Amino acid sequence: MSIITRWFIVALSFLLAAYFVPGITVESFYTALVLAFAWGIAGLVFKPILVFLTLPINIMTLGLFTFVVNGLLFWFLGTIIKGFHVSGFFEAFLGALIVTLTGWFGNKLLARVL
Repeated sequence: MSIITRWFIVALSFLLAAYFVPGITVESFYTALVLAFAWGIAGLVFKPILVFLTLPINIMTLGLFTFVVNGLLFWFLGTIIKGFHVSGFFEAFLGALIVTLTGWFGNKLLARVL
């Protein structure tokens, strides 16, 4: 039950990012659910590879380059998921920041409730 609730939290955070960032559009809640699933898969498969490949610059920036990697993954999802559009990298960066922070906050809130 916890996994489904976390999935909904991330889907709602995608809708929240689309609401606050003008260059991001999410057509429906179903699209947000697909995005949340794809975000989780991308985080499990692609993010560790990208972080490893960018390790020198990540060390030089004290880990802040991870935000750029998140933005790139967000932008990449905008190209492969129908019903989800991201107009540029800056919008993807802000959207990834919103999704990451609201997902983290929602999961912390969920952990306290459960």
